[in-house]
Amino acid sequence: MKLTPGKLSGLKRVSNDRGVIAAAAMDQRGSLQKALSKEKGSAVGDREMEEFKSLVTEVLTPHASAILLDPEWGLPASKRRAKNAGLLLAYEKTGYDKTGPGRLPDLLDLWSARRLKEAGADCVKILLYYTPYDPKDVNDKKHAWVERIGDECRANDVPFFLEFVGYEEGADEKGLDYAKKKPQIVLDSMKEFSKERYGVDVLKVEVPVNMKFVDGAKVYAGQQAYSKQEAMALFRKAAAVASKPFIYLSAGVSNPEFTEALELAAEAGVKFNGVLCGRATWKDGIPVYAKQGPDAFRKWLQGEGVKNINNVNERLKAASSWYPIYEAEPVMAGA
Repeated sequence: MKLTPGKLSGLKRVSNDRGVIAAAAMDQRGSLQKALSKEKGSAVGDREMEEFKSLVTEVLTPHASAILLDPEWGLPASKRRAKNAGLLLAYEKTGYDKTGPGRLPDLLDLWSARRLKEAGADCVKILLYYTPYDPKDVNDKKHAWVERIGDECRANDVPFFLEFVGYEEGADEKGLDYAKKKPQIVLDSMKEFSKERYGVDVLKVEVPVNMKFVDGAKVYAGQQAYSKQEAMALFRKAAAVASKPFIYLSAGVSNPEFTEALELAAEAGVKFNGVLCGRATWKDGIPVYAKQGPDAFRKWLQGEGVKNINNVNERLKAASSWYPIYEAEPVMAGA
């Protein structure tokens, strides 16, 4: 598979010189606003959202190959990123449609792939809540939606990152029952969206297990869904169905849990191509910003935030370059 020139240069801009994507994520909107307001004890508006995102971007991008932001509150932050860091912009509205079944997604009204590119995006990202077990009519809508965005990104020659997050209506998605179903949901989703018809260039995927239910894991919560060997086999099985580069998302777990998952992927010999890691890096700083203000948060980021991102970067030594997948030449250091 070869990439067109625009897609190739966009992907290179969000990767390090090894062809690994070591990106930070700061595109949270609704959930972040809620969390900040809760800690502050009063409503948080545009100014604080922009300030929070700008501080994260400024302090963390010297340690990242790229940052993922949203065009609603993240554009001022995008100007504060380090010179080495590329930019991904989110194209979907925060959350999903709660008026009917299926967690249907929607795009931002005032944006298009062309406009995101004009705003400086090296790559376009969308988030989709997805389970292969939804009714066919629900998934048909989602498949068509992804196809449209794939075509739009092709037309604008900009790389398309698809992030999909599994779910089950009415289930406790942090519980043991869902943990047992999760590997198959992740695997089937990776298989589906690797198809050429969707035009996805990079799959942004969940790790296929819940680490809290892996026997012997440091974060083990006492109930077993998988042994360590079974968990490693599930990592390999999911990776085997992807014909596109894939990177892991942190899905709101703690830094120790995410880094342990990356260690397990490495031990299993999985050729993952990087990460897009958000909350595992900065979420513990939310109360610091809300209660003590921007200066205290900057200080926290410079200490804990940088430590967190470096923990992740350390595990990325085991990640593989996406260059061979797209028959691309590596970027020479200094080029």
